[in-house]
Amino acid sequence: MKYTEDHEWLRIDGDLVVVGITEHASTALGDVVFVELPEVGTMVSKGDEVAVIESVKAASDISAPLDGEIVEVNDAIEDTPSMVNDDPLGAAWFFKIKIDDMDALDDFMDEDEYKDLIE
Repeated sequence: MKYTEDHEWLRIDGDLVVVGITEHASTALGDVVFVELPEVGTMVSKGDEVAVIESVKAASDISAPLDGEIVEVNDAIEDTPSMVNDDPLGAAWFFKIKIDDMDALDDFMDEDEYKDLIE
């Protein structure tokens, strides 16, 4: 897994990158009550706001970590937003993105670097 400074995680799945938020982020948000995901087929650029997550504490935007095309979304978290709190690193992924340059993942933190960031 790779991590962003915005507390998103990235996991390579074949030629796709699966994106979710970290346990640190889900804990900081508190109880998640709403998730809005992007449309499949949407072309995104790094930094574009592509999803919205709302909790009892705050609303946050999830940004595209890379340029690419949204090829799949996790409808289950729109139906059951609490999944984001229950399993942020597993079943509660947000979307899958097809990117052109897998080498771009080298720019993100590994687990040790991310742990240093949140300490």
